[in-house]
Amino acid sequence: MRTTTLAEEYRRGTLFFELEDYTNAARILSEVLAEDPGNLSVRLLLARSYYHSAQLRRAEGELRRVLERDPAEAYAHLLLGRTLQRQNRPDDAAPHLRMHGVMTGES
Repeated sequence: MRTTTLAEEYRRGTLFFELEDYTNAARILSEVLAEDPGNLSVRLLLARSYYHSAQLRRAEGELRRVLERDPAEAYAHLLLGRTLQRQNRPDDAAPHLRMHGVMTGES
């Protein structure tokens, strides 16, 4: 039986993220996402946690899911591009980085 709400768990995951404890943040956020799979804010923060803890394949998967639901999420394009770069996949990264640039006016 759950003793905390999903909102409390999300705040807890956010706190771990802010403390740069990305592995624990990812663990908590993945549990929140399991109960609320349509929540793109949770999914994006989970992807960021995976990225910062070098779980790049997981980050890529979550970011692709974000973009399936919201192709206009500029930050997801940027982070996916960077995730792919870190995996030594510059050709795969380029379209996402270009899209972020177009969407934000940044180069």
